Amino acid sequence: MKLSQFKFNLPAEQIAQHPTRYRDDARLLVLHRKTGQIEHKTVPELVQYFDEGDLFLFNDTKVFPARLWATKEKTNARIEVFLLRELNHQSRYWDVLVDPARKIRIGNKLYFGNDDTIVAEVIDNTTSRGRTLRFLTDYDNDEFVDHLYELGETPLPKYIKRDWENNETDEEARKRRDEEIREMKAEDEERYQSVFASKIGAVAAPAACLHFSKTTLKRMEIRGIETAFMTSYMSLGNFKPIDVEDLTKHKVDSEQFIIPQEVADAVDKAHDGGKHVCAVGTEIMRAIETIAGTQGQITAYSGWTNKFIFPPYDFSVADSFFCNLYLPQSSQLMMVASFAGYEYTMAAYKEAVKEGYRFGDYGDAMLVVD
Repeated sequence: MKLSQFKFNLPAEQIAQHPTRYRDDARLLVLHRKTGQIEHKTVPELVQYFDEGDLFLFNDTKVFPARLWATKEKTNARIEVFLLRELNHQSRYWDVLVDPARKIRIGNKLYFGNDDTIVAEVIDNTTSRGRTLRFLTDYDNDEFVDHLYELGETPLPKYIKRDWENNETDEEARKRRDEEIREMKAEDEERYQSVFASKIGAVAAPAACLHFSKTTLKRMEIRGIETAFMTSYMSLGNFKPIDVEDLTKHKVDSEQFIIPQEVADAVDKAHDGGKHVCAVGTEIMRAIETIAGTQGQITAYSGWTNKFIFPPYDFSVADSFFCNLYLPQSSQLMMVASFAGYEYTMAAYKEAVKEGYRFGDYGDAMLVVD
């Protein structure tokens, strides 16, 4: 298939900029992949499509405050530094993205925070925007990481716009604006994280998991629906634009994931009992398909995947899919189309736009069932 086949008209006002008041307030578009039937529900109503013994697979990764701002030595230019991963804890080497990248060369120093107690030296170029930094500080290693996270911001995707500037000149107006900014930051810190997030290391939230409140999880438990938690450390590759028309030529960034033995056992139990298995989020679906056996079985695993799923594709582990509503020409949309069928998926998205659904990480949800 071609990239252009996944283009659709999405009004800018339907790209969600803030979460709903409560996690499970979101609308739920239900698509029956065998018939193409569409139903309009809310997230708490998902329980009516599952029974005792059915299994939901969740991602328990935790987002860390990966976006920082630094000042370049001599020029005092303001540089965005996006932490990707820690390469060496003892040596304080980090893989990062910088913007604007053209100003950052090997040997440059970057200063962080108001007191400049953390300095980083650029020691390598990795990609056009990628750099390797060596952080220099008097903090011990654990204190350094804690302080680094204190300086960071919630790594919202670029299509979620935030204005952190306070240009008010009146003192009272400036105080009100400061309070507004604090409230926005607090909202993002809480809501761009699932209620069961525990394994820190992701630079993007597992957006489908954001819809599950403790109340909805309790409803599932009462109904006898089983839950299992694995870890997929979401990377910026989830937002990487596809810039080739021929999808077979697109390369996906590698993403680390961990499947504990109890998750593999839970999948086997569900399959043996003829129960449904629902993958929550595209990263979960990709991980289980990476290691799926010929009969849909999975094993305990810790490693990396760069699997790119687009139509046509035969899935072997999950028979249900809970996900968000994704942006045009995104790799996530292509995975949904692979699972639900291209024609049914694009028809459902057309209906979602018409009905005013909200798209993106803070948007509404979709459930694909047989």
